[in-house]
Amino acid sequence: MTAKAVVQRHAVVTGASSGIGEAIVQRLLADGWRVTGLCRTPAKHDLEHLTIVPVDVTDFAALRPIVDAIDTCDAFVHAAGFMRTAPLGELTAADGAAMWRLHVDAAAFLANALLPKMSAGGRIVLIGSRTANGAATRSQYAATKAALVGMARSWAAELAPRGITVNVVAPGATDTPLLNDPARAGTPPKLPPIGRFVKPSEVAALTGFLLGADAGAITGQQIVMCGGSSL
Repeated sequence: MTAKAVVQRHAVVTGASSGIGEAIVQRLLADGWRVTGLCRTPAKHDLEHLTIVPVDVTDFAALRPIVDAIDTCDAFVHAAGFMRTAPLGELTAADGAAMWRLHVDAAAFLANALLPKMSAGGRIVLIGSRTANGAATRSQYAATKAALVGMARSWAAELAPRGITVNVVAPGATDTPLLNDPARAGTPPKLPPIGRFVKPSEVAALTGFLLGADAGAITGQQIVMCGGSSL
């Protein structure tokens, strides 16, 4: 008897070149996934089963033919993001619009375009933030991350009958280049009660679980991993 061929699962990941997105890509490759990474930075390494497509995911005209060329998609992970901070009275519309475009509009565009390529067992994970609950000087960023929760819960309700789950992973301060971004120098991150920042690999591990078969009953949830900062 001939062994049945195993079909390799395919994930599309944004923000794949650094930080949490890069850690998620590494985790999925280790778990046997085929990954298409969408990011502005070209590939650092030539890895088997990884295709990096340099693209600005807020440029929907450039993104459309790339998405159209994807054959099947078993999972979509939206990890691209950035933060701009300012107190009320010093907010700029441009910063707010840019964060909304990347965090919310790009997630919606890609999920909408990739959904027809998903079958039962499909997975969508949006990388949110503990800040979605609100934080001083981060109102515009928090608003975009809070929007992801409402969007994910709405999609989860729509897609549950089709066997497709949608969840938000919301880390607290994570040890990525974002922590050292000069644009947030005025509001440095606070060390969580566990005495260290969250590791990107920890966020990736949780994301990998949510993409797996054992997480089929988890949908419409925001899972916060903050090292105790929410206590």
